Amino acid sequence: MRVVVKGINCMKVIILAGGGGTRLFPLSRSCFPKQFLRVEQQYSLLAKTVLRFKPLVELSDIVIVTNQDYYHLVQAELISCDAQGVNILLEPTGRNTAPAIALATRFCIDKLGADKNEILFITPSDIILRPEDSFKDSINVSLELAEDNKIVTFGVKPTKPETSFGYIQIGKPYKSGYTVGLFREKPDYESAAKYLASGNYYWNAGMFTVKLGLIFKELEYYQPEIFSMVSKDLASLVENFDAMPDISFDYAVAEKSKNVVTLPLKAYWNDIGSWDAIYEIMDKDNEGNAIMGDCITIDCKNNLMLGRSRLIAGVGLDDLIVVETDDVILVAQKGESQKVRDLVGELRKLGRPEVDENTTMFRPWGSYTVLGEGPGYKMKKIVVNPGQQLSLQLHYHRSEHWVIIGGTAKVTIGESEQMVHKNQSVFIPPSTKHRLENPGKMPLEIIEVQNGDYLEEDDIVRFDDIYGRV
Repeated sequence: MRVVVKGINCMKVIILAGGGGTRLFPLSRSCFPKQFLRVEQQYSLLAKTVLRFKPLVELSDIVIVTNQDYYHLVQAELISCDAQGVNILLEPTGRNTAPAIALATRFCIDKLGADKNEILFITPSDIILRPEDSFKDSINVSLELAEDNKIVTFGVKPTKPETSFGYIQIGKPYKSGYTVGLFREKPDYESAAKYLASGNYYWNAGMFTVKLGLIFKELEYYQPEIFSMVSKDLASLVENFDAMPDISFDYAVAEKSKNVVTLPLKAYWNDIGSWDAIYEIMDKDNEGNAIMGDCITIDCKNNLMLGRSRLIAGVGLDDLIVVETDDVILVAQKGESQKVRDLVGELRKLGRPEVDENTTMFRPWGSYTVLGEGPGYKMKKIVVNPGQQLSLQLHYHRSEHWVIIGGTAKVTIGESEQMVHKNQSVFIPPSTKHRLENPGKMPLEIIEVQNGDYLEEDDIVRFDDIYGRV
């Protein structure tokens, strides 16, 4: 089924999923950014974005733009929502949203056969929109406006002086929307309060509906450097992508163009860009506490408490944010959670691994979780998905002892292969080629004990790898 609006038979959906945000630390980290979080339990934000458009277009008309680091995470999310036919387009280098959109536009032409009259719906992968029917109504109206050769943005009527969103100043009415006066980036509180009081500012929802040909026209006029590159074929663009300027589509085109209109969004929208925003969307108890996980409260009001691996007990707490993971406990005052980004910056300056790594790390074949470590040893739980395998590899500085706790393993050590079953174990000496495979129908789970003088992940020499990591 394709979108058809008053004779318009069109639409490619571009989902931008390359960001590695820091504002939801410690759940969101560079190895596992916000779009992969399951904020509303069953599906990740990325999967919910795909499901939002699944009834409207063919899966082959959806393009997810991401980077190599997240490729297998995106694949896993597509499997989770039964959308394996969606295109995954990899950015050679992270270069912000204008180059990402340019790359997707070229991909639609060269690989999907789109022409200049095809309409693109461009959306982030990490927002909440509801109800879905109201949002679909807004999509249909935006398609009509896009037919007028307009870049359609979506505005959300502000309810408070929010400093973490961009703002759009509306001008004169234009059909179902408004012309655009000015774009304002994230303001200070005083400015945000003035915008709210004026009544003619909307939050910028970060979505665009626009004809493919108009993107080229506007890039040619406002961003000739990008235009010169996107005018060539896809292979050439990918080869030279590193030379793209690092600039957002808002700055590059939308804020300069004379062809922008804003459509008031007929749906609840939240970009959940902070822990305060998470609190806003969660259910509350009678005392205003939003709680997830193993939490107990006494005389606590209006708190956000998220637990994962241990009990959180609160007594006499008001207006706090408490987020617990295996390796980090974040405590912040409500209303101050935008400063989490500053906290991550300080941690990065200190070289703290928590900025980039989780205790659970995802790999193409599955995942591993660090259970404990100390001088000369590290323990992990490794999960290998059915039919998957680790690379043929060796380590110069450590030995490994594998104990199978679930499933069946096919293990290569040197020149020998053996099947290893639950409650059995194998030992891999240092400097010995080895491989772990899951030939079964259920996840393979093992406990790995490493011993050695150097136990970091870069002590891996790969000889063969089905995921192309040699």
